[in-house]
Amino acid sequence: MSPSLIDNYPTAGPAPTSSTSTKDTRPTIADQLIPTVRPSPPRYFGNMNTSLVESKFLTHPGDLGIVAVGFSGGQGKPGVDAAPAALFESGLLDQLRHDLGYNLHGHDAVHEYADLVPQHDPPHRGMKNPRAVSAVTKRIAEQVYAHAREGRLVLTLGGDHSIAIGTIAGTAKAVRERFAGRKEIAVIWVDAHADINTPETSGSGNVHGMPVSFLTGLARDSDEQFFGWIGDEHRISVSKIVYIGLRDVDPGEKRILRENGIKAFSMFDIDRVPIRSYGIGRVMELALAHIGADTPIHLSFDVDALDPMWAPSTGTPVRGGLTLREGDFICEMVHQTGSLVAVDLVEVNPRLGPAVDAAHDTVRAGCSLVRCALGETLL
Repeated sequence: MSPSLIDNYPTAGPAPTSSTSTKDTRPTIADQLIPTVRPSPPRYFGNMNTSLVESKFLTHPGDLGIVAVGFSGGQGKPGVDAAPAALFESGLLDQLRHDLGYNLHGHDAVHEYADLVPQHDPPHRGMKNPRAVSAVTKRIAEQVYAHAREGRLVLTLGGDHSIAIGTIAGTAKAVRERFAGRKEIAVIWVDAHADINTPETSGSGNVHGMPVSFLTGLARDSDEQFFGWIGDEHRISVSKIVYIGLRDVDPGEKRILRENGIKAFSMFDIDRVPIRSYGIGRVMELALAHIGADTPIHLSFDVDALDPMWAPSTGTPVRGGLTLREGDFICEMVHQTGSLVAVDLVEVNPRLGPAVDAAHDTVRAGCSLVRCALGETLL
């Protein structure tokens, strides 16, 4: 892993001039989107926070709320519930506390939510385990909200991607309350899959493929035990979600994306030939420009966005994905905006993988993504 240097970003005041300099100093989109690093100290660093980026929307940016979700009910492969413990055992919390200088809150245990999982949970509208997923995500929303309303950055470690119903709902509600309705969150969804199926368009019935449809209101149910607890205060606008890294999208999802004008960047956009190149840097500029510079951001990162070369231990791997460096860069760019308010890392499954070291490599990749999102720098 090689995070970007702070010196790569613009500083306050005019740049030094030189008669021999050939550097192009014209502002780019990234220059306009990424907060200026001023010579005076930012508002808050935490104990020894290495980030030099001033937070726009957090009153306590040095405080990090941790929600560890040991839940796998949104899909059918066991093991993803073991991811938070594996991330803890890898030393992630010590890295966040000692290397990045965060004050950690709520990080003592992995939540398994056994009290919320019914013994009998038949399908509803084709959804598998609907009562369990609904009840667990409601609890997660409450946990994330409790941190976010205090003005803390929130990190949720999953678990499968169905948990984003809860994480994003909790963030959305807290931001609306903290800013008296004047702000709504945007979501950057980094994933090989769109996860925007409705119960009716899903071929599998797995709810981890449906969270965005419930969060945007494209899928609804009046019964609280089937996600009826999601209210307007929990929802996000289709105009404030951006996908990055898509490469395995169901036919029904493609129709939903087109009909709703949802901004999405596939691997094709990232990999365009040089003469019409986007590349990950240009894609991030366009993604952030779409969101706007004055919008709180919730970053939801599915590790299967990475190519299986980098993250083999995940439930639905798809070849042809992001490199780890590209994934780290996405996280670094989002951090550099100063707009980040919440991060999810999901779908690490330590029990899956083609080789002995697969789980270790995937956990290590997940830790790298988290550290980059939370401000790790080389200098």
